[in-house]
Amino acid sequence: MKKILLILIMVAILGGGAFAQNVPVRKAVQPPPLSLRQVSGIVKDSTDETLVGAMVKLVSPKDTVSTATNANGIFIFKNIRSATFTLTISSMGYRTLVKKMLNNDAVPRLVLDPIILKSQVNALKEVSINGTPSIVYKTDTVEYRASDYKVRENATVDELLKKMEGMEVGSDGTVTHQGQQITKAKLNGKEYAGGDVAQAIQNLPADIVDKIQVVDDYGDQAARTGIKDGDPQKILNITTRADKSVGTTGRITTQAGNNDRYNGQLFVQRIDANEQLGVIGRIANTVTGVASTGIAGGATNGGGGGTGVGAGAGRGGSPGTTFSASPSFNYRDQWNKKLQVVASYAYRYSDNNSVNSSYGQRNSTLGSTDFTSQSTRESKSKGHNVNFEMDYSIDSANYLQVTPTFSYSSATSSSSSLTDNINNFTTGFEHPVVSGVNSNLNSAPNYGATVFYQHIFKKPHRNASVQFSINRSNSQANGDVDNDYHYYFDTTRDSLLKDSASHLLTNRTSKNTTYRTSVTYVEPISLSSQFEFNGQVRTAVYDNKAISDTVLANGQVEELTRLDNIYNYSFTETRATFNYRYNGKKVNLSLGTTLVPTLLKGTKINNGNSENVSTSRSDFKIIPVFRLSYSWSRTERISLAYSGSNTEPNFQQIQPFTDRSDPNNIIVGNPNLNPTFTNSLNLIYNNYLPNSKFNLSFNLNGTTISNQATTNVLQIKEFLSADPADPTNPAKFKYRTINEIHYININGSHAIVGRYNIAKQFDDRRYNLSLNGNVTYSYNNAMSNSVLYHNTNWRFDERFGPRISPNDWLEVNPYIGYDVSRSFTTLRNADPTSLRTTSLGIDGRVYFLKTFQVNYSASKNYVDGLTGITSNPFVINAGFEKEFFAKKNLVLTFNVYDILHQNNFIQQTLSPQGGYTNTLSSTLSRYFLVGLRLNLQKWSGSPKRNGKNMNRRGDGSFIYD
Repeated sequence: MKKILLILIMVAILGGGAFAQNVPVRKAVQPPPLSLRQVSGIVKDSTDETLVGAMVKLVSPKDTVSTATNANGIFIFKNIRSATFTLTISSMGYRTLVKKMLNNDAVPRLVLDPIILKSQVNALKEVSINGTPSIVYKTDTVEYRASDYKVRENATVDELLKKMEGMEVGSDGTVTHQGQQITKAKLNGKEYAGGDVAQAIQNLPADIVDKIQVVDDYGDQAARTGIKDGDPQKILNITTRADKSVGTTGRITTQAGNNDRYNGQLFVQRIDANEQLGVIGRIANTVTGVASTGIAGGATNGGGGGTGVGAGAGRGGSPGTTFSASPSFNYRDQWNKKLQVVASYAYRYSDNNSVNSSYGQRNSTLGSTDFTSQSTRESKSKGHNVNFEMDYSIDSANYLQVTPTFSYSSATSSSSSLTDNINNFTTGFEHPVVSGVNSNLNSAPNYGATVFYQHIFKKPHRNASVQFSINRSNSQANGDVDNDYHYYFDTTRDSLLKDSASHLLTNRTSKNTTYRTSVTYVEPISLSSQFEFNGQVRTAVYDNKAISDTVLANGQVEELTRLDNIYNYSFTETRATFNYRYNGKKVNLSLGTTLVPTLLKGTKINNGNSENVSTSRSDFKIIPVFRLSYSWSRTERISLAYSGSNTEPNFQQIQPFTDRSDPNNIIVGNPNLNPTFTNSLNLIYNNYLPNSKFNLSFNLNGTTISNQATTNVLQIKEFLSADPADPTNPAKFKYRTINEIHYININGSHAIVGRYNIAKQFDDRRYNLSLNGNVTYSYNNAMSNSVLYHNTNWRFDERFGPRISPNDWLEVNPYIGYDVSRSFTTLRNADPTSLRTTSLGIDGRVYFLKTFQVNYSASKNYVDGLTGITSNPFVINAGFEKEFFAKKNLVLTFNVYDILHQNNFIQQTLSPQGGYTNTLSSTLSRYFLVGLRLNLQKWSGSPKRNGKNMNRRGDGSFIYD
């Protein structure tokens, strides 16, 4: 039976083959082979990170070519003759890979599968290779890879930032990036500790950081819709390493010293993917007005467009001591895959005692004033700040965010002051002396909420959103001002001309409610272009009242209705933006227009006749929208953007009558005052060369101002007395000067500011050279006593600060700065100024015997051109640390500040009119602190869900699927 079955099968096979031979078979037509083709691919490591600078060699019977991967890890060969070839890929720190490739010779562009290189097992330990660029420039984000910047064990994020190109970190926790201030901090895409930058960088450990991102943030609505409006904030976003996103970290610091100096800090943070729970607290008694560390010497902003230059080290402010306490709490939780909440609470308390002493000169068209001033002040303040955010992903097409806020602040202060003015005016000599005692009690509760909803349509990129917010505030201020006025015949205080007293009690309330509604819509035109609409209405309603009473000599209180200031008004701004946006691989373009109608209206009580006076005015502006960005690669970009802003005058400025509530400063309103319009053009260029570790950053900004709202102060003579010996001789009459303030519009002011940062790193970042600074030119028109004048300012500021770590036990950071500031004014009696400051400094650390450390800082400033200042103090600070335990997480510290006791600096502030103010610092700058610091960390690996590692978004947040 088996034999029969086998025979039948063989017959069937042979028969089938024979039958098949009778069916003609048509051969497939193959396209002819190409003579030339393009070959491209991408090289990565085993962690899926692209490798920069990897060598790729292609060899075939007809080709022998080689190249290196670019900043994106991509290689391209053009005009390759053969589709069969051998690739050899090599990169330092990785195993060399050889692959034989057999490809279709009729395909013009061969895109190879990703090529993965494995790490070299026997690579030298001291060689650290990573192909991903240390710095990546995206459209609105600059991203730093934290692992490329080495810091000591138990370091905090601020130490990490100091090693990154373009970053400057102050001892107070302030951060600037390429010359611009960082305003808020986030952790994995959400505000951390209420957004407090100092709290974030001075407490979070550096070794948990994966990336540091500096983001141009236009708000949550813009982040989700892609529609940008207004000017962005600079945000610092810290993303954590995946393997250190589940665990707990903490730090306890205690310090005490002489002169009742002490400092205690507590930091505890629990992280589990998107879940966070943390407590931060500090209590301290410190010196204010003097910086204990850091190097000063550059110009700082002064009031009214002036500049200030410290003749010594330190920062300006009210010298004295401050007791402060600041506990805070932060919470973030992913309640389920759709709902996430973020909350924070912070309490701030401070008790400041300060002593101020200053002198200087003021100029006007009438002449000059030489003045001296001394004051003492004690102020206490406290504040509560509560933030809450709920993000609800209803489904794949609908998203809802609700953000209520609440804050409350209160403050009490008392001060005494004495001001002596010598007025050398063309209208006559004056010598007024004012002494006074003031006290104030202020409180300000604020609360509000924002609701944001977005719907995503089925058509890709089409979406719509609406956002509504309301905020209310109610500020109250009660003041007690008791002043004595004395007028003297000459420069001495021996011959009294006249004296008077003024004791006023004031009660001020200011209520404000602001409503804002915003609607956006995005309609895609193609895969890379879209039409955008953004419409919003903002209405602010104000109710202000200031009631004044006088205290008579007998202590009786009497109402002063002539000094009352009662008004209410509303300001409504409507914005409608129509915009075309193109998002290409290299080019991003926004082009459109914004229509801005505004309405300002209100009423005010005229104290002259007790009648309500109404005021109303409207305005309309058309503002262009233009943003252009071009990216050659992930490490090189250039962007150009125009912005126009319309600033309405406030209601006090346009009131239609004279306000005499302050008899020494009378305000004359101008109902015809126009809004101020500012044109701004900003150019940014960034280029990071990863193979050379060389970074270039340039920023050029130009502004022009139309209808600039400013003041015209008329100095008016007021008769005081006549000479008793010759009472009818006008030449011997004595006067005092009062200010009558008028509001006007002036055109012609403009400014150009250029900032740059050039950084080069050598020998695996052991040597970091950094040159940065700015060049500023400004031309400002102004008016005094109805005389138009202008002042011109030039500033050239260079700072060179190498950071040197030749080995593991030595850090040396020298510094040299040169700052030239020149000012010219056409105002009478005002001389041009030329200030030159050379700043020298050095700081660093020396590690020895494995667990010991010595740190130091020294600074010396040389200032030329400051009126009346010759002091060039030499400030030296030093410290010692001893580490304990195997993890070196318990540290004994000892620090001493201003060893030579020379930090008695003088800060000079220059005014646009050519005047200056010198402020003397505190003499309490020499002190020491001894303490302990304990660092604790425990981590349990990467976050997982259903047994797999969780995916992440670009901002570091984890995706709960």
